[in-house]
Amino acid sequence: MQTPRERQEQWEKDYLAEWAAKSAESQGRVYPAPTDPVRTAFQRDRDRIIHSKAFRRLKHKTQVFIDPEEDHYRTRLTHTLEVAQIARTIARALRLNEDLTEAVALAHDLGHPPFGHAGEEALDLTYREFVPTAGFRHYEQSLRMVEVLERGSAEEQDARTNRHPGLNLTWEVRDGIAHHSKGRKDLTDTSSERASTLEGKVVRIADRIAYINHDIDDSVRARILKWRDLPKEPLKLLGKTHSDRISTMVMDVVNVSDGKPIVEMSPAIAEATDNLKDFMFERVYCNPELALLHERDKARHIIRSLFQRYMARPADMTGDDALMEASTEERAIAICDYIAGMTDRYAVSCFYNHFVPRNMRSPFPE
Repeated sequence: MQTPRERQEQWEKDYLAEWAAKSAESQGRVYPAPTDPVRTAFQRDRDRIIHSKAFRRLKHKTQVFIDPEEDHYRTRLTHTLEVAQIARTIARALRLNEDLTEAVALAHDLGHPPFGHAGEEALDLTYREFVPTAGFRHYEQSLRMVEVLERGSAEEQDARTNRHPGLNLTWEVRDGIAHHSKGRKDLTDTSSERASTLEGKVVRIADRIAYINHDIDDSVRARILKWRDLPKEPLKLLGKTHSDRISTMVMDVVNVSDGKPIVEMSPAIAEATDNLKDFMFERVYCNPELALLHERDKARHIIRSLFQRYMARPADMTGDDALMEASTEERAIAICDYIAGMTDRYAVSCFYNHFVPRNMRSPFPE
């Protein structure tokens, strides 16, 4: 009698597109692990990611707006969930492996540091001050998070059943994590390395669809933009509302890619999407006139100050002086890992504890 996992694996072979990734044909894990009677390999990866501490920390990491008082701005966690939703929709329509797609989407930003891209830039620059040949990129850190830094549950650790580092994810999920990022590049730019699976390519394009549209929504909510500020030409093709634009982009990917071993937009929709992306970089992400950038300067100062503090006094980070015996590079790697794992509020708390005199921390009566 077949197990539920075996029935699911057979369903994938019978129903999914011939070029879709099949869980039974995965290239496997670094460390051998017994199969699960209920879940496929990709379903297990998804569950391991959701139950990880790194995933939980995303709820207090910046997407665009640093520590917003209003509850409806996106965080790194809600961004991740929106990417996963869009990616699952595309994968299902194209008869790709939805479980693999979801696992990659949920893990793609696990390595993002506090304060969003401002924190990433600050961490990269400060890291290079101590190790010039190194650098910080969030997608590489996301891979490092699942391969090295995360562990299994406390129960597994106590039972000594998970002695290997990381979450021991399948090769396909790790490949998708490593190749999801585009930076400012256009969707049609072929200079960056792409994921080996179509499911990884789905996440790459879903990430762009998600962040462009929800960042527009948040920028209008923050009164940085008005709807009438948005460029008219892209909206003629994509739609005037948040829902219409996402629907247009998703349907275009499906219409162009259905029945083919590709995941692409049509040239016209890709160009309109890239135009909106360029508009957001000019008017929101990199606009020096916005107060938003002044907050980012403060965030960069926190990251830089903490890094330099821990390099000089690693005991402030670890509680002991063991890292003082390590090389500069080894110490910098440990500090980079530590800061990258922080939430916004924990980074602020550490800065407060290290740099604000104790008798000045509560200047006002309660």
